[in-house]
Amino acid sequence: MHRQRFLAVVLGLACAFATGTPAYQVAPPQPTPQTQQQPTPPAHDDRLIESGSYVNKTGNAVHRPAHTISGNVPTGATAQCRDSSYSFSQSHRGTCSHHGGVSRWL
Repeated sequence: MHRQRFLAVVLGLACAFATGTPAYQVAPPQPTPQTQQQPTPPAHDDRLIESGSYVNKTGNAVHRPAHTISGNVPTGATAQCRDSSYSFSQSHRGTCSHHGGVSRWL
């Protein structure tokens, strides 16, 4: 008789704790506010429009001639081509060859 009563109490307590709210609760993650602001471009905006590179005769990867968004001279450019793109060539030979030739060396 005591054993049955003990089991009933244990089962009753187990059911009560199983359906109750735990002592700790993990809060659902709160979404972080997203702002749709674009970063302010630097005063000297030299971001490139075209991408890609080639391997030159000495085995170095060199950025292909490209235009900048602002038209400013990009960092690392060595020449401006006649089509207004900028070359990053590391030698004079062949620089701007598919861009109308060199307009000016930088």
